[in-house]
Amino acid sequence: MTPETIAAQLFTVREFLTTPEDVRHSLRTLADAGFSAVQVSGMKAPVEPADLKAWCADLGLTICATHEPGAAIVEQTDAVIARLQALGCTYTAYPHPHVALDTEAAVHDLAAQLETAATAFAAAGLALGYHNHAVEFRRFGDRTALDILYAEAPSMIGEIDTFWVQRGGADPVTWCERLAGRMPIVHLKDAAILEDKGCCSFAEVGSGNLDWDRIIAALRAGGCRWYIIEQDQTPGDPFAALARSREFLVANYCQG
Repeated sequence: MTPETIAAQLFTVREFLTTPEDVRHSLRTLADAGFSAVQVSGMKAPVEPADLKAWCADLGLTICATHEPGAAIVEQTDAVIARLQALGCTYTAYPHPHVALDTEAAVHDLAAQLETAATAFAAAGLALGYHNHAVEFRRFGDRTALDILYAEAPSMIGEIDTFWVQRGGADPVTWCERLAGRMPIVHLKDAAILEDKGCCSFAEVGSGNLDWDRIIAALRAGGCRWYIIEQDQTPGDPFAALARSREFLVANYCQG
């Protein structure tokens, strides 16, 4: 990990991406906070890929990855590939199931669709990943839905979300190790205990209970390329939350 490989997931600041002017201002704010890469997701503004690519380039921001609508990824694969090519971006990820994963048959069917799409992405020199939430840790026999998806879509790369792995009852370190060599992008998000509710909540990296020493070590060993900070909800300024997470990572894992 270097400061240049730490990215901001734009979904974190989605409420500030409603107009083209908002987008440009938000990108500048992130660049001023020290970020040199972003993942494109959560934009409501009508911005052409060529314009977004140019705005990021002007600010020294690499578009390291995107999230695209799940249905579009499997049903309009060629159009999504064209969008990534226009952005100059290699990686995208399927962000959330667009179908209910309430039966094992549904999981197998989604895995087949994802494998077909991932094969097409690979043929174009791109890569399709999978971004998990907690729902994928539903068990079918001795395997979870996420186990099945990765096993039956071998052409798909990983993009685990550390918070949601923990929320699903699994170990983020274990998943980083399982996907070693297959996960060039990752979502870093901490989990803090809410004493009054008895559950975990989204938190800035380093301010919660996840074991970052072991997580980062596993990611490094596995060849992760982009360390993407995301926080689904923030109690205050989301830009400040992203900046504090970045500062923690730079201070603790980017020495030398």
